[in-house]
Amino acid sequence: MNLALFDLDGTLIPGDSDHAFGEFMIDLGWVDEGAWRERNNAFFADYQRGALDLPRYIEFTTSAWRSRTAAEQDVARQQFIAQRIRPQILPPALALIEKHRAAGDLIAVVTATNEFVTAPIVAALEIEHLLAVRLVRTPQGGWTGQIDGTPTYQAGKTVRVTEWLQAQGRDWADFGQTWFYSDSINDVPLLERVSHPVATNPSDALRRLALERGWPVLDLFDDAQRAAADPRQAAAAGAATPTAGAQA
Repeated sequence: MNLALFDLDGTLIPGDSDHAFGEFMIDLGWVDEGAWRERNNAFFADYQRGALDLPRYIEFTTSAWRSRTAAEQDVARQQFIAQRIRPQILPPALALIEKHRAAGDLIAVVTATNEFVTAPIVAALEIEHLLAVRLVRTPQGGWTGQIDGTPTYQAGKTVRVTEWLQAQGRDWADFGQTWFYSDSINDVPLLERVSHPVATNPSDALRRLALERGWPVLDLFDDAQRAAADPRQAAAAGAATPTAGAQA
């Protein structure tokens, strides 16, 4: 058996689900538009620079919805998936997933976005296994703004994949070939860990590194698809371009 790991945002979908969910909170009227967008975009710029303070960001981004009732949260997520994510699930990504599924590979998504946002996205992609930023739960089963355990961010992705394999009684050595597809320079630790790293829709920084190291580069989406995925994200990314060079 082989192992196929996928980043999510910018890799299997052209947009960034974390930033998009923040914008969706504005659309729902759950947050103040001006103040929220300013902070959301500032965190996104940090994220692109590879300088994101993840605990602060998680506290911020979950504050929009975690005090809502479970019913309100569920409806919001369903609307978000239908309106913002379904249009970003495109044939090239589905074909790549299916190629590994048909080969009998063990498949998982490993993402730095939190589990609340990403669980229904990964379900829509029909992938069984998700390794995302876990959130501490309240005794009543609600969500907090705190990270549970090692976050799936930068080197933490490799740690979490190792823990996940061990929980199944497996090890890296059990797989004949291991793949990881990512667009982000922050995913270099996991890209270096697998036998087949693939720079997928890569950032400029990752594209340069891939060319230096001889890693294959795979472009699933064109510029128009990226821009159409979330115009507000594209605008935020453009504002951060002078200092960009890394994504999470």
